[in-house]
Amino acid sequence: MSSARRLPPLRSLAVMGALGTSVLLLTACTNADTTRSSVAEAAPTASPSASATDSTSASPSASSGSPSASMNEDRTERKDLVTATKVTWDKAADTAVKEVPDSKLVDLELKRTEADATASPTGSPSPSMPNPAPSQGAPEWEAKVAESDGTVHRIDIDAVTGKVFRTQVDPDQDADDKTQMSNWLDKAKQTPQQAVKAATAKTKGTVTHVELGDNDDQQVVWGVDVVSTDNWNKTTVDVDAANGKVLSQDVDSD
Repeated sequence: MSSARRLPPLRSLAVMGALGTSVLLLTACTNADTTRSSVAEAAPTASPSASATDSTSASPSASSGSPSASMNEDRTERKDLVTATKVTWDKAADTAVKEVPDSKLVDLELKRTEADATASPTGSPSPSMPNPAPSQGAPEWEAKVAESDGTVHRIDIDAVTGKVFRTQVDPDQDADDKTQMSNWLDKAKQTPQQAVKAATAKTKGTVTHVELGDNDDQQVVWGVDVVSTDNWNKTTVDVDAANGKVLSQDVDSD
């Protein structure tokens, strides 16, 4: 009699089915983890430093159009001083020479009033003070006029009101200084007004300084400073005091 094959009992079937399901679940989880890992490795990495660099390059502070690029400290000072001044150089010059009879202008400079504007230098006579001095930092014209013997007088003029607030004989002059100044006056055939006309024909702007002196070639010259109101640069023009010819120009763009 042949032997018959027996089917496994139901409990064994259940156990086998459970084991099969566990194997399938384990395989599925492993595949899912592997897939996630592969995706993470394949994804491009965004560098934080790259975005920071982009943000910095777009910063307004890196722009070349910064105000400091066009106006430095010296230009700003010239602009503030010139715009605060109400009295022109020629009016200040007329006022100065009227203070000392038969005198001639030899120096006139626009500057800020110092704290000790009315103080007398040590060992010198007290200055005459016909009017109150401007407040410290206000614009003034410091003028110097000379008599025929070379004696220099300093005249301080309020550059807003035009009033003289101090006059004084220059205490620092000695006999040689007076002789030199007298010689310069003899050789200067051009007036300061003529020198300024020659200078401003070369460069336009506001006159802030006129001075009689000599150059390296021992020529007597008028040095004229002209400030441009377009860019606030200062140009110094040397004019031959004998014939009125322009000898040199030097632009101070600082």
